Amino acid sequence: MLRRTDFYIDGKWVAPTAPRELEVVNPADEQPFAVISLGAAADVDKAVAAARRAFGPWAATPLDQRVGLLEKLLDVYNARADEMAKAISSEMGAPLKLAIEEQAAAGSYHIKNFIRTLKAFAFDHALDERYPQERIIREPIGVCGLITPWNWPMNQVALKVVPAVGVGCTVVLKPSEIAPMSSLLFAEFMDEAGFPAGVFNLVNGDGLGVGEAMSRHPDIDMMSFTGSTRAGVAVTKGSADTVKRVTLELGGKSPNLVFADADLEDAVMRGLDHCFENTGQSCNAPTRMLVERPVYDRAVEIAERHAKAAKVGNPAEDGGHIGPLVSQAQFDKVQGLIEIGIKEGARLLAGGPGRPEGFNRGYYVRPTVFADVTSEMTIAREEIFGPVLAMIPFETEEEAIRIANDTPYGLASYVQTGDPERARRVSRQLQAGMVQVNGASRAPGSPFGGYKQSGLGREGGKFGIEDFLEIKAVSGWPT
Repeated sequence: MLRRTDFYIDGKWVAPTAPRELEVVNPADEQPFAVISLGAAADVDKAVAAARRAFGPWAATPLDQRVGLLEKLLDVYNARADEMAKAISSEMGAPLKLAIEEQAAAGSYHIKNFIRTLKAFAFDHALDERYPQERIIREPIGVCGLITPWNWPMNQVALKVVPAVGVGCTVVLKPSEIAPMSSLLFAEFMDEAGFPAGVFNLVNGDGLGVGEAMSRHPDIDMMSFTGSTRAGVAVTKGSADTVKRVTLELGGKSPNLVFADADLEDAVMRGLDHCFENTGQSCNAPTRMLVERPVYDRAVEIAERHAKAAKVGNPAEDGGHIGPLVSQAQFDKVQGLIEIGIKEGARLLAGGPGRPEGFNRGYYVRPTVFADVTSEMTIAREEIFGPVLAMIPFETEEEAIRIANDTPYGLASYVQTGDPERARRVSRQLQAGMVQVNGASRAPGSPFGGYKQSGLGREGGKFGIEDFLEIKAVSGWPT
């Protein structure tokens, strides 16, 4: 069994102040494969002190030197990408193909895009051509506390660490204690790339022991959190007494609006695949499929057929199958919500309670589709975070928009239509931070984040860089 009980603080691997070990469980077989330590407030104090000492010199380091270290980080990451994919697969159950091509690849993708964006970013410029003596200067906010989730570990670590250190901030990272191995590996990458001591620090721990200590710490200037809305509220409350900046990327219950003029087979199958990807454990998954009434019955048939053909398998094996959920707690939650869907009267088309055939251990679930769901049902309102789709019919465009927006969340929305004018019209009315039309991919550097209880701030590209900067206006700048 792997023993990774040290934390990375001030450029060194150091033992926790008090022993408190936790086993990391492989969700495919429910067996522990590694041991980490859970930190406490004293460990956070050490990491924050190191970050605070390093901040002044690092902020004063020329941009090209900081970018040069990020370029070295990218080289290290790419050289060790297979290690990263295996770590992610073992800790959170992503099938190896997904772990290699998307999970681990997301880290290098974001590092590369931030390098490009940092090189072109205007940190210092005149207010406008009319007022050249009014100078706008963007400066690093300071020491940043970063809390990342288990579902897309390297995606989120890269979206926070890279822009923060790139602009001159120093950081303390707390990855999810459920899936910490990839972040421990990332700490090795940062060390190998040669970042100065204290610029990057990592303390493992849970929300109560480390997350709360970070949120309340007077020497942390900003908290960037990705996770559940409930935990995001806790981070915000903990940060309030010290008036920290808080950025949040939280939950979602994303609608997928399928109009009768869409390519129905393609739209339904693509939507189902996206819902099931990563075993449904994505905050922007299109988990509510709203279908226009004239094609609803046919869409139901397509979804039922496609869901029943979905494969579930061991994440260590190659292929496009679905892996397990991340933990016993997540397994129990998803099972309970499937049962509630049946109890509240939704029509079960595929899947249902229990493990798939052939599995008697591991946190595997049956890919599930419900039809005839109404907006009042629990499965239409709660974020399930599993491979469960709710299909809802609608009569008119106005009704579709009303149903889509009838949620406390507003992370992503999806529109399927053959009418360009409708695509523009509907996209403008959806209360979501991101709208994707007819399966179009999001461009590099496009902002990721949402409305309402889906969070505050944006990640990615120049938008993600701006979150880690303060704005200073200087009047009377000599021209």
